[in-house]
Amino acid sequence: MLKVDLHLHTSEDPADVIAHDAYQLVDRAAELGFDALAITLHDRVLAEARLVEYARDKGIVLIPGVERTIEGRHVLLINFPTGTDHVRTFSDLAALRTRSNGLVIAPHPFFPTGNALRSRVVEHADLFDAVEWSYFWTQGLNFNTKAALWARQHGKPLVASSDLHDIRQLGRTFSFVFADPDVDDICAALREGRVSIQTTAVPKIELARVVTGMIRRGNKPPVAVDSPTLAATT
Repeated sequence: MLKVDLHLHTSEDPADVIAHDAYQLVDRAAELGFDALAITLHDRVLAEARLVEYARDKGIVLIPGVERTIEGRHVLLINFPTGTDHVRTFSDLAALRTRSNGLVIAPHPFFPTGNALRSRVVEHADLFDAVEWSYFWTQGLNFNTKAALWARQHGKPLVASSDLHDIRQLGRTFSFVFADPDVDDICAALREGRVSIQTTAVPKIELARVVTGMIRRGNKPPVAVDSPTLAATT
């Protein structure tokens, strides 16, 4: 049984201003007993061999991932070896799935934000392997409940992730995955539903501080989704 978080942002993100870098995130995850992580920058794959080795030395499997903007909506693409930087439409995503065995997760699908999938997850249900239960909920306000109901109705596994933009988020919402500590086996287990979500309501003060911090830090200058500068790092 592995402690896993598959939706994490760091200061290497090309879109959001974030205080912690990937190495600080790995350090904190190791302290909290995580076994596997996917750093999912917006429209950029953080492919740094030194970071993979650093995480391995800490006992953490680092899974390749990206939060890709597809027709203006966010989609988590996990463990795709190549091709994610060319996906701009749902037709592109369907084509990518025929060439690779990567994992497609619907992040915060029914949240009231412009980049949430909402009707698109319904229209393209067959493209998604799993649905996210996000950290961002508190007593009396929970947009995850609709995602959980939709996942159950469509036979999709529910995966809990932090959508981390503030390192204080780590460890409140995550998944236990019943797999060996191997990237492909973890993804296979998630696809097959060998996963248990772990989540607690975020105290309102904590949630306010996290969201306020995100707003205060703001965004980096925008770069086109299909820009070469958003291709995989080396």
